Amino acid sequence: MTAALPTQWRSTLPYLAEPLPPDLTPESVSGGAVGVNLPLELVRQSVSSREYWPIPDEVRDAYRTFRPTPLWRATGFERAIGARVPVYMKYEGGNVSGSHKLNTALAQAHYYRKAGVKELVTGTGAGQWGTALAAACALFGLRCRVFMVESSLRRKPYRGVLMRMLGAELHTSPSGLTQVAARRTEGVGNSLALAIGEAVEYASTHDGVAFSIGSGETYSILHQSVIGIEAQAQLAEAEAAIDTVVGAVGAGSNFGGIALPFLAEARSTGAPLPTLVAAESATAPKLTRGVYAYDKTDATGSGPMEAMYTIGSDHPIPDAHAAGLRFHGAAKLISALRHTGELDATAVTQREALDAGRLLTRHEAVLPAPESGHALAAAAKLATTGADGLRAERGVLVCVSGHGYLDLAAYEQLLTGELGDEAPTEEALLRAVSGLSPVRPGAPLLTGGLR
Repeated sequence: MTAALPTQWRSTLPYLAEPLPPDLTPESVSGGAVGVNLPLELVRQSVSSREYWPIPDEVRDAYRTFRPTPLWRATGFERAIGARVPVYMKYEGGNVSGSHKLNTALAQAHYYRKAGVKELVTGTGAGQWGTALAAACALFGLRCRVFMVESSLRRKPYRGVLMRMLGAELHTSPSGLTQVAARRTEGVGNSLALAIGEAVEYASTHDGVAFSIGSGETYSILHQSVIGIEAQAQLAEAEAAIDTVVGAVGAGSNFGGIALPFLAEARSTGAPLPTLVAAESATAPKLTRGVYAYDKTDATGSGPMEAMYTIGSDHPIPDAHAAGLRFHGAAKLISALRHTGELDATAVTQREALDAGRLLTRHEAVLPAPESGHALAAAAKLATTGADGLRAERGVLVCVSGHGYLDLAAYEQLLTGELGDEAPTEEALLRAVSGLSPVRPGAPLLTGGLR
């Protein structure tokens, strides 16, 4: 199924039931201010009620090397799972980063270069975002520095090789370069929050350097709307009907990209809203077992406190192959929609995710990343027996957000029976969120997907 390359991104902000809760600055939280080095256009994209945003010509030119991305009906996968309804796949792995992350990396590199920034620095979990930013910086003539979660880089050393080939300076996290790493506590070595915190600290102490993040910010979710916009056109061309949209959630850009254009279209036309299902890792179950509270976005605590579904930024998240999903909180836009009941969530174990990935490999000849396997496992349940009270009745659209060619060590553990799962206990979650402030004053802090 083909589609024209979109000329505009589409925002969901005009259709929120209520405005996003304001961030709490470090000054209002702890008496210390912090400077924010963010291009004004990205600020506007995060707060404006404008619905459509033109994609800059040089960003669109870069998109042409891999967009539009393919969408197809996965009949082999349907037969393998015994689906009752059609399952459609939107595949985002066909670019140098191997994932959807390049959609926003290119846009951010464009805006930061226009703002006079010389180097972008970031933290990355599975390495997809670090690779995407390295590629975007190479194309737009910027230096790039990446802090990657140590356990992920150990498992996927060739992610590091690819980033270095693209010209990036790569550091394992925890590194020896930052104070936040020196102050780390036990268990934080596998933390994406720490890698992000190191990048934030590094950017704040070096001239001409800016921190760039690829998933949780409202502007990055806007840039990902090209996924859902293309999918809508491709489904219409095929005269295909779906009533459920599924994407994996770390912070929320891939899910937001595939799902939120459907929300905007439904709100603007009065059409029925499909069921939007966020598939998260059972090792970091913020949307299904977390609380809606103000929490840190990184380990430094120097950035704004944001309203999010969270399991606590200080919670030591277990090591798992769902590296890109191993983040303590969901994006404030995704969290707000969860809070108002406009999206649903389900938690998936890594064994379920990799089993689903193996099925896709065998029956569709596409090897998905473990993160994408979470969305596939959720889609399989929704198309068959149902999950968490949800079941598709007409068809399922699922975003396969990246390829798994650099994740074969995870699949090897699945094949040899060495794969395990570790979900947080209720007691551990309660400890991790006990000091947080609820977004709604007076609301109790309870785990279990508080809405």
